[in-house]
Amino acid sequence: MRAAAASPTQTERVKPEQANRIADLRADFPALATQVNGKPLAYLDNAASTQRPQAVMDALNRYEVEMHANVHRGVHARSDQATAAFEGARERARAWLNAASAEEIVFTRGATESINLVARCLDKRMGEGSEILLTRMEHHSNIVPWQQLCERTGARIQVAPVLDSGELDLKAFQELLHSGVQLVAVTHVSNAMGVINPVAEICRMARRAGAPVLIDGAQAAGHIPLDAQDLDCDFYALSGHKMYAPTGIGALYARRPWLEELPPFLGGGEMILEVRFEETTYNAPPHRFEAGTPNISGAIALGAAMDYLAGHGLERLAAMERELLEHATERLRGIAGLRIIGTAKPKSAVVSFVMDDIHPHDLGTILDHEGVAIRAGHHCAMPLMERFGLPGTARASFAFYNTHDEIDRLASGIETARRLFR
Repeated sequence: MRAAAASPTQTERVKPEQANRIADLRADFPALATQVNGKPLAYLDNAASTQRPQAVMDALNRYEVEMHANVHRGVHARSDQATAAFEGARERARAWLNAASAEEIVFTRGATESINLVARCLDKRMGEGSEILLTRMEHHSNIVPWQQLCERTGARIQVAPVLDSGELDLKAFQELLHSGVQLVAVTHVSNAMGVINPVAEICRMARRAGAPVLIDGAQAAGHIPLDAQDLDCDFYALSGHKMYAPTGIGALYARRPWLEELPPFLGGGEMILEVRFEETTYNAPPHRFEAGTPNISGAIALGAAMDYLAGHGLERLAAMERELLEHATERLRGIAGLRIIGTAKPKSAVVSFVMDDIHPHDLGTILDHEGVAIRAGHHCAMPLMERFGLPGTARASFAFYNTHDEIDRLASGIETARRLFR
């Protein structure tokens, strides 16, 4: 199937200078030049994992070749060099989140481990009658750790509902927020719908109720400028692989008083100051929560990804993604039998949808034959799918390196699927 011709909207919106800028950005990502099933790859699965720029891969290679050694406590030059690069990445993460101190940044394997870290360390604060307030749109990673905490402590989960538009029901949320709530855990951006939650307002509401707030920022950290101090949240979790960095690396922002109070997550090397069989003295934060040899190369590459985004201007890149979302929404709304799930504004660059009489998995397979990569299924958000009475959706998610032509190919592929299933 040939790529769809440029629509008038595309011609009007993409000026020559903008097209050149997008081409320059795409050249930074070698994966985008590959083919799938003999067709140029249209990678529209960025909410699951973004591609990585050459600058990030260069940072990985530079560490492996020029400075690989274990960090901290080394007495040789190579270890000093690795430690400086590793801790430099922590400072970059601090700046990215505007934390008050680099000591408030804990490196983890990703948002999932960050949330599990907090959940595992809160046992002593929870008990019978304690409540954890979640929303219906949470990713499983922001549900299961709290269920496990409830099993250990006798606490219970309350769930704020979602409106038909996909927007959080703030009135119901407020009604559920009372003195028994010991923690609010909420996603910044719904991975399944792209809906952006008013997390600053949520934090203000929770603060008045005396409840700490954890924000799952996996879908936001590479797309929305962040300021943890301005948000006034207690914890913020992010994943590197959703913001142009490798898999297996992420970070947890936590206010220093919390890191001083919480017990260690794992035991072993690095998280200690002194060990005797009778007792152990733990290290200061953040190292208290980083047992064992860390993902040194991943942290350095995460810092490089943040540098890359900052160098191109995250606000400008976010504006490009909003424009792609507008074009995709317009194109898909024109397809008979297609229904978008999650129409609330504001939204991140995600369009989740269903087609009459076509299973999302079938649609994903047909699109893959055309070189268009999307995600199909429940998106690790089964309670949200149940809310809408769906087994799953098809989801196209965009990054600044995507193009109108790729969106037009998506729309054309959906039309092909519609004709096949008539």
